Amino acid sequence: MATQDATVTETTVSEPPQWQLCSETNLVLFFPKPTTLAKQQQCWALADSVQQLPEVSEVVIGMNTLSVFISPLTYKQLHNLQQTLTELSANPEQKQIQGKHVEIPVHYGGKYGPDLKSMAAELGLSVEEVVEKHTAATYTVYFIGFQPGFPYLGGLAEALYFPRHTNPRTKVPAGSVGIGGEQTGIYPFASPGGWQLLGQTETKLFDLSKETPTLLTAGDTLKFSAIDIYE
Repeated sequence: MATQDATVTETTVSEPPQWQLCSETNLVLFFPKPTTLAKQQQCWALADSVQQLPEVSEVVIGMNTLSVFISPLTYKQLHNLQQTLTELSANPEQKQIQGKHVEIPVHYGGKYGPDLKSMAAELGLSVEEVVEKHTAATYTVYFIGFQPGFPYLGGLAEALYFPRHTNPRTKVPAGSVGIGGEQTGIYPFASPGGWQLLGQTETKLFDLSKETPTLLTAGDTLKFSAIDIYE
């Protein structure tokens, strides 16, 4: 079974990443497809370097992307900054983050995962095969976003890639484990959402009573385990 984690040995990128000017105070770096862990590691490294530039006020890491927010500049200053960013990203290093490993037990299917059965049928797999593939991989947290503690994970088996719902649900229960496109993740809180719901975990991903409220951070790894499977 191939997973995106196999790309950890990748050391070069066939096409250079491109900086796009989105506004007078924002530039975004996009890496070419496919999404890989190696490129995410380059984003982590670039974020450290870019944050040191005097014009930069904030750097936000996304899925193989990097958003840079800056103070207002003249056109010439903005052009010079874009050139500097292009030079920094021409041969980006990879930052290795030695994060912790977390096991996430999941109730799959039934009322916990209302999309599991239909998704399996669309993929030409049994429910058990989908769960087996989903629990077999070791995932890496690329970044936290959307909600406090929501992990965007790399490592999903290509056989489980599945599009989001065209019409998102108005309420997804807290702890729901889902798939959206090439990614899998966990909803820490109840909210609207369009991901395909496979199951639900009782593990808290965000807890203000703890010194570190978020269970997961970029660079951590995790595996899902099946408590039970319902049709």
